[in-house]
Amino acid sequence: MATPSTHEVTQLLVAWSDGDEAALERLMPLVYEELRRLARRYISRERPGHTLQTTALVNEAYLRLVDWKNVRWQNRSHFYAVAAQMMRRILVDFARSRPLPKRDGGARRVTLDEAGSVAQAQQDPDLLALDEALNKLAAIDERKSRIVELKFFGGLSVEETAEVLGVAPVTVMREWAKAKAWLYRELSKQ
Repeated sequence: MATPSTHEVTQLLVAWSDGDEAALERLMPLVYEELRRLARRYISRERPGHTLQTTALVNEAYLRLVDWKNVRWQNRSHFYAVAAQMMRRILVDFARSRPLPKRDGGARRVTLDEAGSVAQAQQDPDLLALDEALNKLAAIDERKSRIVELKFFGGLSVEETAEVLGVAPVTVMREWAKAKAWLYRELSKQ
């Protein structure tokens, strides 16, 4: 299947927002592979032996997305940002439902390089610790928290993140750097 155009996906999202259920049926095959890519990225960062599978994560995110009846989708980037946020919530909920290891029992510290290149890290820092840190950051600076969420969890580019947030790409780059430094300090305390 050819890669769908951004415009095509946006048109279907708008139609779906307007109540066109057929638009949802046409949309899902177009976005499914990108959702799987996001899910594979999340799952690959999980600890060895993680039992949540890529398909289950995509399906759960899909079910939550279709339950959102009053969303006014802005564009493709907005959709993937929301999907990424849902996947984050699903993984955090899943992690919370698992027995906790002993303190420092296999948990690893986050290095400056990892915090400095969060989106490229092969394994996540402790997902619950990262979620807690992002929630603290959101209380201080909502936009920086959203930038981390969109880039790290959503895999969005600087330009796509800027589009979702309605800011200039240079603002995203500047705040991304500050957010990474803040997260490094916060996660280093653990």
